Parts: sequence; structure tokens; C-alpha cells
Amino acid sequence: MSTKGAKSGTKATKQPLQILITQPRPTSEKSPYFELERKHGVLLEFQPFIVLEAIPAKEFRRQKIDISSFTAIIFTSRNAIDHFFRMCEEMRLTVSQDTKYFCITEAVALYLQKFILYRKRKVFYGADGTNKTLFDVINKHKENERFLYPCSENQQDNDIVNWLKNNKVGFETPYMYRSVSADVKGLLTEKHFDVMCFFTPSGVRSLFDNLPEFTQNGTFIGGFGGNTLKAIEEAGLELQIKAPTPESPSMITALDRFLAEYLKTKK
Repeated sequence: MSTKGAKSGTKATKQPLQILITQPRPTSEKSPYFELERKHGVLLEFQPFIVLEAIPAKEFRRQKIDISSFTAIIFTSRNAIDHFFRMCEEMRLTVSQDTKYFCITEAVALYLQKFILYRKRKVFYGADGTNKTLFDVINKHKENERFLYPCSENQQDNDIVNWLKNNKVGFETPYMYRSVSADVKGLLTEKHFDVMCFFTPSGVRSLFDNLPEFTQNGTFIGGFGGNTLKAIEEAGLELQIKAPTPESPSMITALDRFLAEYLKTKK
């Protein structure tokens, strides 16, 4: 793949579509990604575009946020869950068993089982993975809870923050980790990808940190999450694969729908 993106002539060779997922490779061979690969006869490559750096407890304390004073936590990613409980451990804080958890998707909610005794009465998630359905759930509890929304430094979802403000919800957004661009220039210059899928605004930024002269030139772009979609469009890229939506609550379902339609037109 050159710095000018995919070349139109590549698609005419009937080679399997090369799809870049800008996340770590799933550890389980039962991952739906591999089923997608078999179903459509495509080739997936996994490569994180960002490296997460933990903000140490000493630095976190400068934010002057008392974690124990919050009764509910909002999680929009597994990374946020990892760093929240890491911070609690570093600060020797015990999270109350009565704490409620509000998650963007069921998959994120289920990840909590790694850290807590999972009970449906205290773990909530949106119906379709969109911010709107997350807001619907939070709205039912906002009067009685004080919310903590842990996130990456300067990478919080502005739609969520604005909704919390506009609906007069008591909340804070502490930074517990930060995103740094990974060195992926070698991969991007040596390989051609027909599809590139992004999951964070930092991943989009990393693309241009590695290849400042990148132009799309036929490459299909996918994005997950409102802030990511916005970052893709602000970067001047054309977006073909969007998630979450009511029809495609995950990147896997969005890719599945896209590939089914695209490959049908190539027969």
C-alpha cells in the first residue's frame, strides 16, 4: 500500500480483499472476525494503530477527583475498564459493591466480569450500541446517581459529555490513560489494503502521523463510534462502513453487511 492508498487496478485481479483491523488480533480462534473471514473469503490483518500509556496514580491525583464519591461509572471501552480498576488498585481503593455500571455495549458490560461479581441489577448497557440507547438507560437513573466517566486524555466522547451536561447529570471525566500513535509506517508502505477499519480518533490520527501524505484513492474506510466517524470525515476521508447503527451495532456486523453487498456486485 502506497502513501496514496489503494489503487483501483488492484480490485480487478480477483485477489481476496485485504482488510486491516486497527486493533489487536483476537486471542480466540472462535472470534466472529475469523468467521467473517471464512464466510466472505477475505483476508484480515490486525494491527493496533495506538499504544496506550497508563497515567500513574501520582499524576491522576492532580485532577483532584475522589473516585469513592461516585455511585455510577460509564464505560465506553474495555480499555477504560482496565485502567479504571488499575487506578483503583494503585490508589488502594475498594469499589463499593453497590456501584452501578453503564456500558456502551453488552460486550463491554460482559468484560466487567474480569473485575466484579456481575449482577444484572447493577450493570446496564444500551440496546444497540449507540449513544442514544446508552442515554436512555442513564436517564432512568440520573436523579439518584453521581457518574464517573473515565476516558483517555482528551479523547472523551463529546456527545456523551454534552448530553450529561445538557441533562444536568452530576459527573466527572477523569483521565486515566493516554493514546500515543504506534509505528505502523512499515506495514502501510509495504502492504496494500482494500479496507481499513478504525475504532478511535487516535487511530485516525496515527494513520496521518505515520503517513502524512496519505490519500484514500479507492480504499474503503470503516469507523466505529461517533467521535471516530467525525475524525474520519474531518481528515477528509470518505466513509463507507459505519457502526454502531441500529442495523449494525458492531464493526463485525457492519463489515458483514458491506462485504455481502460489495462482493455481490463483483460476481
